[in-house]
Amino acid sequence: MQTKPHEILCPRLPDFQFDDFDSVRSVFANVSPLAMQQTWLPALEPDFAPGFVRAGWRDEALFVFAELTDADIFTRATRHNERMWELGDAFEIFLRPHTQDAYTELHITPNNLRMQLRLADAQAVGRLSKTNSFESAMIARPIFESAVWVRPELKVWHVSAKIPVAGICERAQPMQGARWHFSFSRYDYTHGREKPVISSTSPHPIARFHSQAEWGTMQFSP
Repeated sequence: MQTKPHEILCPRLPDFQFDDFDSVRSVFANVSPLAMQQTWLPALEPDFAPGFVRAGWRDEALFVFAELTDADIFTRATRHNERMWELGDAFEIFLRPHTQDAYTELHITPNNLRMQLRLADAQAVGRLSKTNSFESAMIARPIFESAVWVRPELKVWHVSAKIPVAGICERAQPMQGARWHFSFSRYDYTHGREKPVISSTSPHPIARFHSQAEWGTMQFSP
């Protein structure tokens, strides 16, 4: 189990179609995966389901590919920018360029709906949580694209995301050689279970996904 924050060299990918499953699976075949974990617990919950995430870049965009084992794939979300983490299964992406305080939180659901938040700094989520209102942090215009493949017969869903650098960075900067802090997490809901099973690629000692001390660092390779 990973106990220290990840440090990865994010590879430059060849040309591919991010919304074509065979193309995505092929281009990420040799990229090392990051595993979801529950480091805040002494052992994995009995209902824990594995999840793996791969990342690469090209054409000034980050690409993410997630494989999420799930025996009960569902969401009640019906439109973009709902509170996806409360409505069912959700895959989360946290990104913060090393040169800025503001960070972005992105959610993707099994029916390919998206939520986008921009948090001004590491303390922003605490301030917003006091009122339980996140509308002021919502980003209305689309800043990324996604594709989802749900295969209930195999108890798995896959997510592909294309995240242009312009939607993440406050100032224009070349992607090559840049460093971003990141974390991937998920909410895995099951009908009849009151609370979801949550997990993260970051080794959080407490289940607080916004704790950046445990986020990984990716550097974009030449």
